[in-house]
Amino acid sequence: MFQVGDKILYPLYGAGIIEDIKEKEVLGKKRLYYFMNIPHIRLKIMIPIEKTNDLGIRKVVNPDVLQHALNDLYSGTTDPLSDDNQRYRRDMNKSKIKTGDIYKGIEIIRDLTRKSKVKKLGAEDKAMLENALQILTSEFIQVRGVCKEQAVHLLNEVINV
Repeated sequence: MFQVGDKILYPLYGAGIIEDIKEKEVLGKKRLYYFMNIPHIRLKIMIPIEKTNDLGIRKVVNPDVLQHALNDLYSGTTDPLSDDNQRYRRDMNKSKIKTGDIYKGIEIIRDLTRKSKVKKLGAEDKAMLENALQILTSEFIQVRGVCKEQAVHLLNEVINV
């Protein structure tokens, strides 16, 4: 169980802070909820505590793991099936995002960045790349304690090497 003040990552939205834990009645059912603030997208959400594992919610990584993930940005190979099959690539990337695993997010960024250097990304790929970058940026902000502009600048330096 997380505590008030913990920095966590909600895979579909990004990283934020637990501001409160309260019991609340929703649809006639009382449950405990985390009240999470995700500042980079100005979003406050309630998360049922018993659903955190199903949703892939985890604590943000430590600075060493973040640095290791960034160092691995251009290592590894891109799945050749993902080059031509839009549906396969979309489904694979959605499942990677939902895991909340920072390394899976890095894979999406790596693969779509490589693809963008060969040809222009389609709308779906561009949106997926932006989503993966936004989630990584939010975690970077929480781990490093920097503002959004600094995080975007630093990540762009790493990505555009």
